[in-house]
Amino acid sequence: MTPRRVLLKLSGEALEGEGESALHSETLDRVAQEIAGVTALGHQLGVVIGGGNFFRGAAGAAKGMNRSAGDAMGMLATVMNCVAMQDALVRAGQPATVLSSIPVVQICDAFSRRAALAGFDAGQVVLLAGGTGNPYFTTDSAAALRALEIDAEVLLKATKVDGIYDKDPVGHEDAKRFAEITYDEVLERRLAVMDLTAITLCRDHSLPLVVFDMEKSGNIARAVAGEDVGTRVHA
Repeated sequence: MTPRRVLLKLSGEALEGEGESALHSETLDRVAQEIAGVTALGHQLGVVIGGGNFFRGAAGAAKGMNRSAGDAMGMLATVMNCVAMQDALVRAGQPATVLSSIPVVQICDAFSRRAALAGFDAGQVVLLAGGTGNPYFTTDSAAALRALEIDAEVLLKATKVDGIYDKDPVGHEDAKRFAEITYDEVLERRLAVMDLTAITLCRDHSLPLVVFDMEKSGNIARAVAGEDVGTRVHA
């Protein structure tokens, strides 16, 4: 049975252009069109986008910046990405709203579960910006938290790799991809899927996770439909 409501986690880096460009317009439009195609089939999508294409708080802290200040900048970067995606979705004919956990009154509305559910009822894609609203938490943790808050049936993590491997496939030709794996195995093997907070939240609340390659056109719809793409993680 395919899920009706889904939380899609996108990395900010996946939207980058070449050189100094933080956003690649063609990639943005392609992803927006795929999301619009999924909603046209009757699915409800919440979307969390990272901010690493603009700024990453941990990177700023490594250079001497106060971590809280750096994470605040990173959370604002996620707002910029969500506003860009909202614009692309609207141009693709798909209504969308941006809800942020940090106040940006003139740009978007504040996040609340009630506002998110109202957005779904209105046929909108709900873009969830601002991370958790607190420093020291990644957007992976924010995605797991928001997925639970909006009663998503599955969390989809779109990456540049076609699933979870037993070792880094870039440096190891013998790396093997898991078709499915449990959260406990992920933790035991220390696989770099999501941070510990996100994995624990998903495991403790039995929220399925699918990790898949977003660079292959049509994979978002395939993942939502439950086709054999990427790796499925379960409790």
